[in-house]
Amino acid sequence: MTDEPIVAIEIGTSKVCAMVGEAHRDDSIMITGVGSCESFGVRKCVITDLGEVGKRVTKAIQGAEESANVEIGKAYLVISGGHIQGVVNRGNVAVADPDRGIGEDDVESVRRIAGALNLTHDRAIMHTITQKFYVDGHGGVVNPRGMKGNVLALDMLVLHGLTNLMSNSVKVAQNVGVEIVDVAFGGLCSALATLTREQKECGALQIDLGGGATSYVAYADSAIALAGSLAVGGDHVTSDISRGLSLSINRAETLKKEAGSAVVDPGSQDRTVTVPEEVGFLRNTVTLHDLDTIIHARMEELLQLIRAELERKNLLHSMGAGVILTGGGARLKGLRDLAERVFGMPCSIGRPRDVSGASSMYEGPEFAALVGMIRYAFRAAKRPARHGGFGGILDALFGRLY
Repeated sequence: MTDEPIVAIEIGTSKVCAMVGEAHRDDSIMITGVGSCESFGVRKCVITDLGEVGKRVTKAIQGAEESANVEIGKAYLVISGGHIQGVVNRGNVAVADPDRGIGEDDVESVRRIAGALNLTHDRAIMHTITQKFYVDGHGGVVNPRGMKGNVLALDMLVLHGLTNLMSNSVKVAQNVGVEIVDVAFGGLCSALATLTREQKECGALQIDLGGGATSYVAYADSAIALAGSLAVGGDHVTSDISRGLSLSINRAETLKKEAGSAVVDPGSQDRTVTVPEEVGFLRNTVTLHDLDTIIHARMEELLQLIRAELERKNLLHSMGAGVILTGGGARLKGLRDLAERVFGMPCSIGRPRDVSGASSMYEGPEFAALVGMIRYAFRAAKRPARHGGFGGILDALFGRLY
């Protein structure tokens, strides 16, 4: 078990949450406390008001401290957003001593080269993750150490984001007296929380649907083949409903959660929902068919964008374990059926695995990233960092070893 509780913080568009947990050597997580509150001052996962977000972070931390009976001084931060991008970079090195075979120094050299992506001044490397080694041009090598060869190459998945946006998230926590030990991409954390070894070996697509952004991670051949984020989330669906049906944002959000579906039922044209009058908006009667049509259009567009990325990388037929949905958006009625239609494969709602604690509600899909961050922090403590950047040690944590 960890020597002290691990704290994970997520500053989302819809909510700010702090989770306290203990990690065990059998990979299980025990949640001992959670503090959560509505987010304010965040749009599309981008902080627009440091002061207001700081108040929300303080409130979430206080709630976590009270429920876990601990004092929080340091934490790990989950970062998401459409600005986070992934690119595969290949590095090559001449083997220092071909007669002896490929050594640890050769492997470390090719890692450094493959991870050294040339970015514009406003972007920073967040994570580097090993994909495939090549020895003298021959691929499919998992561990090249000891092999004979003249040239060692490596494909590295490099995740990078806008430096200022990531720094602002860290600054908010620091402003309220919390030291940020490390950060990690929310999509990777969600995958770490929910996917099993068998799913990774078979190939799986994890989609984490947040309020302001949607992250995705695809495993193929037991390694991460694709990862990224889109600046589209549940808040965009709410906004579409608000504009399309002349409702306030609050009414649109409530209607989406309580009556909406991502799949349009042809028989819903005669079923209606009455929306009471409120300041600035008249009493309204909405047909479920119109509501679901709006939701369907936005969600299908989002899923099709992710499918296009899989097709571009020739990965669509490598997802033997299907699609796993996490995040608050995963609770949207009909979304699993829509995802099955779009991707042509089975789809399920992902929930954090091997989790215990005072309340089972924290095992829901919306808490996947936080649980994954606690698991990440426990594993990271046992491994030295390989690369610089905001969270470079993910190479070892999310590669073929897990």
